[in-house]
Amino acid sequence: MYLWMTVGGIAFLFFSTALGSALVFCLKNTITRKQNAIFLGFTSGIMIAASVWSLIIPALQEGQNGWGRYAFIPVSIGIFIGALFLWCADKLLPAIPQAKSEDILLKNPFKLFFAITLHNIPEGLAVGFAFGLAWAVGTEQAFLAACGLAFGIGIQNLPEGAAVALPMRAVFQSKRKAFFYGAASGACEALFAVLGVFLAVYLRSLQTWLLAFSAGAMLYVVAEELIPLANSATDSEKQTSNYTHAAWGLMVGFVLMLILDVALG
Repeated sequence: MYLWMTVGGIAFLFFSTALGSALVFCLKNTITRKQNAIFLGFTSGIMIAASVWSLIIPALQEGQNGWGRYAFIPVSIGIFIGALFLWCADKLLPAIPQAKSEDILLKNPFKLFFAITLHNIPEGLAVGFAFGLAWAVGTEQAFLAACGLAFGIGIQNLPEGAAVALPMRAVFQSKRKAFFYGAASGACEALFAVLGVFLAVYLRSLQTWLLAFSAGAMLYVVAEELIPLANSATDSEKQTSNYTHAAWGLMVGFVLMLILDVALG
């Protein structure tokens, strides 16, 4: 049963992105700035909540085995290492833009594809580490908590898949090619989730560091990319309105992930 929970949780990451990408066959227009503000705020809320309850708190609990009351030391260092990893990735991959302009949302679909694919890496690792920790602990509660994390991240993959596929349709004038690019951004996430499982299982002594690393990378994505993008996804005449949509999207995503974690973990 635990094997199928792991496989199903990881597969859900890909299929949810693919399902979001499939909206390209249904919708006629690209995503509006207001919709992007909501989607990005929603994603930010889920990632912040997942970082705290599904990664940082388990990392602190796991770290107490070797560090005792000083478990905050490896967790704090791991968070900064995760953020540093994403910062270096931004610098080493010039094709990925600095996410500060609304142009990336609607006018540069290839850049948007690479940006979303890059931040899917820590999301995939986070799910993989959670399932790896569940295998190490071996309890049903641990696996349910990992499934909750996979479900929460999978939900926010729906708008991400659409955000990639819809602009790509305008580039290629082909719904199939647009769908392929959207689904491909989710395939990367599933692959890194598998890698995360193996790392967590075979490097048990590093689980505290791995969980904290993934949390730091996710928090960095939110602070450096998603929130600036959500704030820039505005119309000049309705700036305040779209800021509000982004804020409420974040609140809904945060509370949803909180409910999932408490209900399943």
